[in-house]
Amino acid sequence: MAWGLLVPVARAQSTYTLKERPFEPTEELVYKAEFSRSLLRKLDVANFKLTVSRIAGSSDAKPSALNVQPYNLKLTGDVVSQGFFAKLFGLTFHQRVESTVEPNSFVVQKTSKVDEQGKRIRSSVAVFDHDRGEVTWIERDSGNPTRPERKTTASFPEPIQDVLSAIYFLRLREFELGKRFSVPISDSGRVYRVSMSVVEKKRMKTPLGRVSVIRIDPELFGPDGMIKEEGKFSIWFTDDERRVPVSARLKTEYGTFDITLKKVSRPNAQVATIRQ
Repeated sequence: MAWGLLVPVARAQSTYTLKERPFEPTEELVYKAEFSRSLLRKLDVANFKLTVSRIAGSSDAKPSALNVQPYNLKLTGDVVSQGFFAKLFGLTFHQRVESTVEPNSFVVQKTSKVDEQGKRIRSSVAVFDHDRGEVTWIERDSGNPTRPERKTTASFPEPIQDVLSAIYFLRLREFELGKRFSVPISDSGRVYRVSMSVVEKKRMKTPLGRVSVIRIDPELFGPDGMIKEEGKFSIWFTDDERRVPVSARLKTEYGTFDITLKKVSRPNAQVATIRQ
């Protein structure tokens, strides 16, 4: 994310079967990011933390048939620079993203972001109006209050996600090797239909043990992508109902970033799977 990364809605086309969500009611995933280029191998770059919690939902919403009081999911992504890489290049950053998601239809309601790079601090908020099918995004320069805010509005298709909620949205899918699908994702006021490829299955050593994983390649790069430069992004999920993201790799012209799961905390886990 720090490198430019990484629905009650009648129009949504997906249907959801209430079972057990692998990341509810709470979950915390901790990752380490490492950088490699030429003779530089596996330098610590950053720590990632992804957390899930429940917050109060709309007061207008009614309890479900299972008598569960209405709530929203709060997804938090926190990335902090660290290690030799930051010292060597004098590059420090901290990005925090909070996504509010309606749990039944699993579409994003609001995205808040604070991005600190050195002395520059920018904050933004995106609000999704599902009745109108529009997202309004506003960014402010907290380090320079006199600078005019940036504002943009865009139309979106359902079921819309942001960069963070898309990770959890994928965890609710059923993957079939060799298949392609797309996910509408909004980032910084723009909307993209990101193509995803289900590439391979293999065994991988993880904090969960040696498990079967499945690799997804989102097409984030290119002239029409979320990132205009050339590059490639891959993410590996456990090939089971948990769909835990255990590893990711970002290849760019600057080098390769490997993001590896180090710790999982999932107390009282209780899942809506998506069938399309």
